[in-house]
Amino acid sequence: MWPLYAAGFTTAFGAHGIAANLGAHGRGAVGSLLVLGGLLALYDGAEVLLKPVFGTLADRVGARPVLVCGLVAFAVASGLYAVAGSPGWLWAARLGQGAAASAFSPSASALVARLHPAAKRGRAFGSYGFYKSVGYTLGPLLGGVLAWAGGLRLLFVVLTVLGAAVAVWAALAVPAVPPLPKARQTVVDLARRLADPAFLTPTAALAGATAALSVGVGFLPVSGRAAGLGTVATGAAVSVLAACAALVQPRAGRALDRGDLGTRSGITAGLLLTAAGLGCAMLPGLTGVLLGAALIGVGTGLITPLGFAALAATTPAARLGQTMGAAELGRELGDAGGPLLVAVVASLTTLTHGYAVLGVLLAAGPLVGYARGRRATG
Repeated sequence: MWPLYAAGFTTAFGAHGIAANLGAHGRGAVGSLLVLGGLLALYDGAEVLLKPVFGTLADRVGARPVLVCGLVAFAVASGLYAVAGSPGWLWAARLGQGAAASAFSPSASALVARLHPAAKRGRAFGSYGFYKSVGYTLGPLLGGVLAWAGGLRLLFVVLTVLGAAVAVWAALAVPAVPPLPKARQTVVDLARRLADPAFLTPTAALAGATAALSVGVGFLPVSGRAAGLGTVATGAAVSVLAACAALVQPRAGRALDRGDLGTRSGITAGLLLTAAGLGCAMLPGLTGVLLGAALIGVGTGLITPLGFAALAATTPAARLGQTMGAAELGRELGDAGGPLLVAVVASLTTLTHGYAVLGVLLAAGPLVGYARGRRATG
């Protein structure tokens, strides 16, 4: 399992480590906000387009070779800019990194499910999510130190070594999991399966959690600065959010495996806690920022391992790669759509209204489900 945790850390560290430092340390390569936006979108755009493709490929040829080849490709793409260092190669490297992460990220999720029985998947996905959260947390900080010490090229050198090392580790330590025989699937069959509530509900919850997480990381510092808080206080708030998300995920997974927590009740509680966190973010001052960060972190930490465990429990083993790729696509759409929604609402009204709109959307699902349940039993 450790190489799979390392793969999760690699994709998170690579995504946030570079994204957080392009504007500050990309002189010569990042000449305008438009260029910066393009470079940021390139990585996520590749993931949105390619994750379902590579997830399906993992089902066809086996998740382990797709995992290893994706990590090797990540190292090669990172090495492009580490060696060349020109602006054009930065675009190529960023696109290559996104495409490579599209291969090894859903493959790692599929292997987490394949290598564990159903009774232990909660803990496995919780631990996988923990190390991914560590990557998200350390990416901006450690990436900033590396970029300060040697520029973006040093950061890309470290990512080259990291991708290569994890690829070798995975090739040596991850057991071969052969693809399983499966019935022929038409486009209609695929559409029907992806529209099934067993897939759609946890995927929508994962997308909502990722949207709230991105909004918290991106906009809570804005709320803090508007309240007169310094960079240390706003940075601490983001750290609280990341720490809560990281610490809750393994505990939620263990509770699921013990039977103390169900996927439906846990996801519902996570969505309501996340919505409550967005509501707290509307309060002025440090209290609102910290409470918002803590509740968003706890809520998203509950949803992530339970959502993936729910998907693994309802997906045929032969289709795990395809399902995880499609679920990761949902998360990417939430990652982009949440901040965009809040930004649009904030530009028309205020940031507090943006928090409110996203919070209402997250709470709407559980509340509608509860109302339908009451109506059915009444």
